[in-house]
Amino acid sequence: MHDWQSLSHVRWECKYHVVIVPKYRKKKLYGKFREGVGQIIKDLCRQRGVKFIEGHLMPDHIHMCLSVPPKFSIAFVIGFLKGKSAVRIHRNLLANKRVTGLHFWSRGYCVSTVGLDEETIRKYIRDQQNLEKQQLELDFE
Repeated sequence: MHDWQSLSHVRWECKYHVVIVPKYRKKKLYGKFREGVGQIIKDLCRQRGVKFIEGHLMPDHIHMCLSVPPKFSIAFVIGFLKGKSAVRIHRNLLANKRVTGLHFWSRGYCVSTVGLDEETIRKYIRDQQNLEKQQLELDFE
C-alpha cells in the first residue's frame, strides 16, 4: 500500500510537488550547469533528511517531488534549499564568472501536497518537457 516512514513517535507520509524558478525566470538551467544544480539540490535534500523522490530540470524551472519529515515545515525546507543552493551555485558553478550578489532563485515558489495520487504527480514531473512542447505546438496553430 503506502511506504509510511517513522520517527520516534510518529508514522508519516508527507510528500510535496514543488516548483522553483530562477530569478526573472531566465533560462539558465541547461548543459553541465543543469547537472550541477541537480546534484546540489539532491545533496542538500540528503543533508536535511528530505527524500528527493523525483525531479526534472527545465531551462527555466525545476519540478520536484519531495518527502519532507513532519519535523520540518515545507516553507523551511524550500527556504533552506533555495538559500543554500544559491550559495553553492555561485561558489561551485559560477566561480569564474563575474556575478554580483548571491541571488539565483526568485522569491516565490509553487507547492502542493501529493496525497494518494503520487504516481500521477511523478508521471507529470517526468513528462513535463513533452507536455510543454505540446502546449507550444497548440499555441502556434
